[in-house]
Amino acid sequence: MTTAELEETRRQIIATVREFVQRDVIPQAAEHDENDTYPHELVDQMAEMGLFGITVPEEYGGLGLDYTTYAMIFEELCKGWMSITAPIGTHSILTAAIAKYGSEEQKREWLPPLAAGKKRGGLALTEPGGGSDVAGLQTTAVKDGEEYVVNGNKLFITNGRTGDVFLLLAKTDTEIEPQHRGISAFIAEKGPGFTAGRDLNKLGYRGVDTSELVFDDYRIAADRMLGDEEGRGFYQVMDALETGRINIAARAVGVATGAFEAAIKYAQERVTFGEPIAQRQTIQNMLADMATKIHAARLMTYDAAAKKDSGARIDLEAGMAKLFASEMCAEVTLDAMRIHGGYGYVKDLPLERYYRDAPLMIIGEGTSEIQRLVIAKNLLKQYAI
Repeated sequence: MTTAELEETRRQIIATVREFVQRDVIPQAAEHDENDTYPHELVDQMAEMGLFGITVPEEYGGLGLDYTTYAMIFEELCKGWMSITAPIGTHSILTAAIAKYGSEEQKREWLPPLAAGKKRGGLALTEPGGGSDVAGLQTTAVKDGEEYVVNGNKLFITNGRTGDVFLLLAKTDTEIEPQHRGISAFIAEKGPGFTAGRDLNKLGYRGVDTSELVFDDYRIAADRMLGDEEGRGFYQVMDALETGRINIAARAVGVATGAFEAAIKYAQERVTFGEPIAQRQTIQNMLADMATKIHAARLMTYDAAAKKDSGARIDLEAGMAKLFASEMCAEVTLDAMRIHGGYGYVKDLPLERYYRDAPLMIIGEGTSEIQRLVIAKNLLKQYAI
């Protein structure tokens, strides 16, 4: 695809996504958020649009798009309602891992139905005892002939109830040191011994399921292991999480943009003491800072996406983009609420939803504290003396 063709394809798909958000997502968002109900119809529409296979190669049924377009799609969706990205967010981590590390048989078996949204997936990584300490996970996969027997629990799993297939991380060697070398990744489909447990009642990110997953003597065929040897799961998931950090950064840019656009419009409409509040220097300073932060976060996100497309590892760039964008989003949504005053605090307007959704980006796909460790580690390696 030439550069001109890519730009035209990108323009068309973003226009389609924008129309979908305005026509279908925004009118339903408040009700789904308030009642915490799953938007089945909207998710089915996203499947029809091909959004479950944005970066999946065309030969496996996906759109085969670049990661900059991927980021733009997530940003556009989040301007309307951040939760609508949940079904395709961690799903894309699964497809990225299979596309890069799966055998040809695994790619042909799993990528087409995942790209079409006929099967929907996620990442079974975080556990009740810890999220950031990946190496310390407790779920085990014990070899038994041509199968592995899996036992353990996962928690905070997006798509946990509605998803079918998950990138499952489990320890195949509990004695090896360092611990991360004992972790393997599996393409795990729900069945006997693999069920969804309780659903979590969340502050934001409502309308989509975040659940517990329970593995009780769950048997999985050995050929469902990702890659051709045990102990590669940690490296595979760390690589795949770069995709997740791009989409989290893009989500943050989208939510912040939605909040900013609402605030700048309101500032021009709201009249106090005889003039719009947009004429006040304090409000102008806030708007200027908000727009500048959003622009910087967007550029960082697109930079990380472009480097991802080059095939390079982007621990540093994705970590920086995710850290800056998520913290920026929390600041901008609060400032947008301040500009709205009391109206921003009530559910009649979407501001309070943007504000409640913002903290997820600080936590999801590695907390800000973890991002700083990742960034510092890479910087020290880069500037070693």
